[in-house]
Amino acid sequence: MSEAKRKGKEKRTKSVFREYFELIAETAVFVFFVMTFVVQAFQIPSASMVPTLQIGDFLLVNKFVYDNGSPALDKALLPRREIRRNDIIVFKYPEDLSKDYVKRVVGLPGETLEIRNKQVYIDDRPIDEPAKRHTDPHTYAKNEMSDYGNSIRDNFGPVKVPAGQYFAMGDNRDDSADSRYWGFVPAGNIKGRPWVIYFSYEAEPEAYKKTSVGERLKKLARFIPKARWNRLLKLVK
Repeated sequence: MSEAKRKGKEKRTKSVFREYFELIAETAVFVFFVMTFVVQAFQIPSASMVPTLQIGDFLLVNKFVYDNGSPALDKALLPRREIRRNDIIVFKYPEDLSKDYVKRVVGLPGETLEIRNKQVYIDDRPIDEPAKRHTDPHTYAKNEMSDYGNSIRDNFGPVKVPAGQYFAMGDNRDDSADSRYWGFVPAGNIKGRPWVIYFSYEAEPEAYKKTSVGERLKKLARFIPKARWNRLLKLVK
């Protein structure tokens, strides 16, 4: 092989390598941008949003949908909307910002919220909540000091929702740790709205707490046999 041909082949090899490297780098930057600013992957760890969201659902969260005090330029380029009642939100848990929670918005800023015998009232008027469910037929009396946790589950308030904050609860109303127990959700904690279920399987209760190598392998082994194929690509409402 002549010296000229050898150098030409080396040049082509370097060119192909450079193209692949640039493609990988550009893809990595795009994925980083999307996962940071556009969507977030989220797994449902508990039953608080059953039946809407099941343990073992994997979601993509739309991080662009809400206006939480965005700069004017952002609003002009990327139109967003205000948070509404019945919106499902993913947010940083107010008592531990390292954790993400998912609940449904029930009370909006400036509203007075009260729960009377499991019925939610906003500004002294009962509201319709088609997504909620109650699994416990018993209703605990207000201020039942022998079981205060269940008392506020069924009878709560009245409280006025502060400006810039929201009152959020799980759809599985009798089995949800939510604003009744730890307070309001600041607007700045809200990360986005669940958009679509991209995978789902029948996970064991509290599977997210099992983090050893062996337990992780067991979870992987359940993915396909226990997959809920009918929930794939289901839009979250």
